Amino acid sequence: MTGTSAVGEAGLPALSGERPTQTIPVRALLLAERLDTRILERDGALATAPLALGIGGDGVAIVFRYGAVVLFECSDEAAGRFLATLEPLLVDKFAAPEREDLQVLVRHDTDQLIDAAGNIVLRDRTIERLQLVADVLAKNLVLSHYETSAAAIFDRIEPLAATLRTKGRAGVPGKVLLQHIGDVLLMQQKMVGRVETGEKPELVWEHPELERLFMRLAEEYELRERSRAIDRKLEIVSRTVETLLSLEQTRSSLRVEWYIVALIVAELLVASYSLVPWH
Repeated sequence: MTGTSAVGEAGLPALSGERPTQTIPVRALLLAERLDTRILERDGALATAPLALGIGGDGVAIVFRYGAVVLFECSDEAAGRFLATLEPLLVDKFAAPEREDLQVLVRHDTDQLIDAAGNIVLRDRTIERLQLVADVLAKNLVLSHYETSAAAIFDRIEPLAATLRTKGRAGVPGKVLLQHIGDVLLMQQKMVGRVETGEKPELVWEHPELERLFMRLAEEYELRERSRAIDRKLEIVSRTVETLLSLEQTRSSLRVEWYIVALIVAELLVASYSLVPWH
C-alpha cells in the first residue's frame, strides 16, 4: 500500500480525506445561587445568551447568571485560574457545588447525537453548539440541586402530616409553616423565572437548525420530566403546609374567641358583684 494513513477507531485505517474524531473534555459546575456576569461581558465575549468566554488557548467557558459554569477543553490549571476570577462575582455560594464531568465528541460524518456510551456527539465544534450543550448541562445541574432541596423540604413536611393524622393538629407554630411556604415559593420562582428549566433556550429560536440537538439532549437528561416531578412535589408540599396553616389559624381564632367569651363573663361577674347589696 502506498502513502500513509491515520489509524481510526477500532484499529481501522482512516480514509485519506476523513477527519478524525475530536474529543472535548467538559466540566459542568453549579457554584452559587447567582453569578454576576456584567463584568465578564465587558471582557470580550465570544458570544452572548448564554455568555461564552475564551480561556486557556482553545478552552471555552460558558457562564450563566443562575450560578452555573460549563468549561470546554480547559486544563485543570486554566480552569482553576478562571474559577478563581469568578469568586468575587458569586452570590450565595454553595458549600458543595454540583459537578458533572463528561466528553463531547466531534464527528463530522455522523447524524448521531448521543452514542452508546452516553457521550454527546456534535457534527461541528461551533460556539452555538457548545452554548446549547452548556445550556442543557447547566439546567441538568440545577434540576439535581432542586431535586435534593425539594426532597429535604418534603422530608421536613412529612412528620407534620403524620402529627396531624395522629393528634389532629399541626404541632408547629404558624411562623414555621410560613417559612416552609416561603421555601417552596422561592424555589418555584428560581425554576420558572430565573433558570426556565422547562423552556427552550433563546438560542434555539435564533438558530432553528439546533432544535433537533436540543430536543435530543433534553430527552436524554429528562429535563421536562424532572421539572414536572419537582413541581408536583412542591405542589404537594405547598398544599400540605397551607392546610396545616389554615388549621393552626382556625385554632388561634377559636382561642381568641374563648378569651373574648372569658372576658365578657368576667365583666358580667364583676358588674353583678357590684349590684349585689352587701350588708
